[in-house]
This record gives sequence, C-alpha cells and structure tokens, in this order.
Amino acid sequence: MSEDKNQSSSDKLENSSFITKFTEVSVKVGNWVYLRSLRDAFAVILPVFIIAGLGVLLNNTVFTWIFHGDTLTKVQVFGNAISNGTLNVAGLLVAPMIGYALAKNKGFNDPIAASAMSLACLLIMMPGNISLGTVASGGAKMATVTGGISYLNAGTQGMFGGIIVGLLATGIFIKLSGYKSLQIHLGDNVPPAVSSSFSVLLPALILMSIFAIVAALLSGFFNTDLINLIKTWIQEPLRGFNTNIVGFCVIYTVANFLFTLGIHQTVISGTLMDPLVLINMNANMTAYAHSHSFAHIPNIITTSFVSSYTLIGGSGSTISLIIAILIFSKVKSSRQVASLSLAPGIFNINEPMIFGYPIVFNLPMMIPFVLFPTIGSIIGYAATAAGWVRRTVILVSWTTPPLIGPYLSTAGDWRAPVLQLFIIILGVFLYLPFMRISERVAKVQAEQQNA
Repeated sequence: MSEDKNQSSSDKLENSSFITKFTEVSVKVGNWVYLRSLRDAFAVILPVFIIAGLGVLLNNTVFTWIFHGDTLTKVQVFGNAISNGTLNVAGLLVAPMIGYALAKNKGFNDPIAASAMSLACLLIMMPGNISLGTVASGGAKMATVTGGISYLNAGTQGMFGGIIVGLLATGIFIKLSGYKSLQIHLGDNVPPAVSSSFSVLLPALILMSIFAIVAALLSGFFNTDLINLIKTWIQEPLRGFNTNIVGFCVIYTVANFLFTLGIHQTVISGTLMDPLVLINMNANMTAYAHSHSFAHIPNIITTSFVSSYTLIGGSGSTISLIIAILIFSKVKSSRQVASLSLAPGIFNINEPMIFGYPIVFNLPMMIPFVLFPTIGSIIGYAATAAGWVRRTVILVSWTTPPLIGPYLSTAGDWRAPVLQLFIIILGVFLYLPFMRISERVAKVQAEQQNA
C-alpha cells in the first residue's frame, strides 16, 4: 500500500501548505508583544470585575428581597462602594496593568515604574473641567466643576482610553529609558531604590511633557480631550462592529478554527473581543446598578453572553459533544476520554477533549466545533433581542457551570438556563453525526495500519 494511502486525512490537513502558513501567521499575531500584554493585563483585573458583578447582584436582587425603604438604601451602599472601586475606575485600573505587563514582556528592568507612568499619563489626558447637571428651583442647569475626576471618564467609558494610553505611554517610556544620555547615575553608594528612581527621571519628564502638550493642544484648539476623542472615533466604531452579531460570529468562527489547528482561540478572540465585550459587560452592570431594572440595559453581546450561549463548556461548546459520546457512542476509547473530560467540562475547561479525543486536526470534528458556537450565539442573540430572556447584567466567572451561569448573569431569569439547555441539546444532535463519522474514520485507519 502506498504512503499516500496510508496517510490519514488529519495528517494531510496538518501538512497542508496553506494550513502551515496560516498557522505561522496566527502564531506571530498571537505572540505580538502588545497583544500578549493586553491579554495579560485583562487577566489580572478580571477578578475585580467579577467582584463588581457580585456587588451589583447583591444590590439589585438579594438585598431587594430582604430589605425595603430607607433600610434598603442604606444597605445598598455596600454594592455602590464596590462599584466605585471596580466599574467606576475601570480605566484607571487597566492603564497601569497594561504598563506593567508590556514592560515585563519587553524585558524592561523596572515594570513598576512603567506602570506608574501609564497611570500618570492617563490622568494627564483626563479633562480638567467636568460638566455636571444640577437641579435648582429654576429647573435643570449645567454646572462646570474644575479639579475633579469623573467616574464617567475613569470608568467603563474610559477603558479604551486606558488601553491606548497604557500601550503608548509604556512604549515611549521604555524607548526613552534606553538612551544612556537620559539616565542619571548617582553612584554605587546610593540605595538601589533611589538610584532606580533617578535613572528614569528624565525619561519620565519627557514622557509626561509629551502627553501634557497633546492634552493642551486638544483642549485649546479642539475643545476636547483624548479620552473623549478615543471613545468617539476608535472605541465606539470598533465596539460597534466587533460586538454586533455579524462581526462577533466572524471573529469567533475564525478563533475556533484556529483552535482546531492547535492554536488557542484566545489568540484572536482574546485580543479582538475580550476587552470590548468586557466594556459592554461593565456598561450593562453600571446601567443595572443605577436603574435597578432591565428597561435601559444597552448591550446584548457581553462577556457573560459569550459564556452563556457561545462557549458552553469551553471553546466549541464541547459539553454537547461529551454528552453525545456518553449517550450514543459505543467506542470504548471515546467514552473513556469523554468520562475524563466531563468534570473539567462542567467548569468550561475542555482541553482534555480538544487534544485527547481529539478535535485538533480531526476534519469531521472541526466542522461542528467551528459552526456550533456561531449557531448558539445567533439563537442567544435572537432570543435576547426578542425579549424572551433578559440581557446579561452580572459578570460571572467563566468557570461557572452551565445552567447556573446564565441564571446568575441575568440576575435570576429562569428562562436563560432553559434557553442554554435548548442550545446544549441542539448541540448534541449537531455533534452526533460528525462524531460517528470520526469514529468510523478512526476505525478504518486502525484497520489499515494493522493490515
């Protein structure tokens, strides 16, 4: 039997010149230091936003069941305080974390200084005057406050500004710090902490001066500021495309396809989607915390939407495949892999299934793995848009088990887990024929190898 006949379909796919080139490009994109730093920074602050979700959930559900009137208002200070330390300073949190992560990934010897510079530059770019609405006897009026920082600019609306300023400030700071002519050396007898501070003094001065000049020009000539500029011209258009259902499905289709080639889907989705759906999630939590109702929740596609309807049980929504194998498969090896993958799969960890079944470079399994998350997303989006289920207003941990996650993320809407259960069952029947094809292919390949 010739070598070509012995070569499996997965081997042919893996050795394809197109796949090889596509893989190389994807790896380069995923390893780009700025994108990697962005993912690292959001991984650090993600627990903060989960805690914010807990505060919003307690304030608007649990506390309202127990307390009423003035007592409820006093108790809700708890959740409001958590929001002030999380959602309302999201931009201030993300900038220094990006500075630290980028400096560390670039091998800079003082990442703490880079973190401080990023935060300082973000504050420099904040508007100096804040317009506030006031209510007086003559009616509503606008008042201008000088010398304050608005939660509006420091919070979720300022997150993208924090991202861009964090990346720019750190990149410039590292570049300036590399010039020996700008380093001040105080001698070997000076404590290291003091010496390190003075060695970056001139780079820090130049960096802050650059951002201050930009702030002055924007304010003086255009009557605006960088945070508002970024929000208007970059954040909102980008978020509008990536988090509408078409852009969302395109990105996750590509991301899941990459995972079938052995490249984790966060290479694409983690970079292009996670910051934007997190901004949407925080905006929903803020709106729900302020209004205590679902009438004015702005976004459908959020971080919790992804875990509820797009990636159920992990990438490819493989919890459906596990169920299909355990119920319908008679292949011992498949059932063993599914049994071992069930416990982590319940907590949305599915690498054992992806690499153990496997799904990677397994052509029959690649098809439902790539398509099913898009189907689940469209169903979840349509049901939410139609008002059949509530929009997600609570950020829950991505490891929250199925059925529990959508119930909590919608602040107790029983219809959300029912919808997710429908998607899971649909996935079982979608995966089933491809699972049987995959098992037949594996059987034929085993027979050929033993021949």
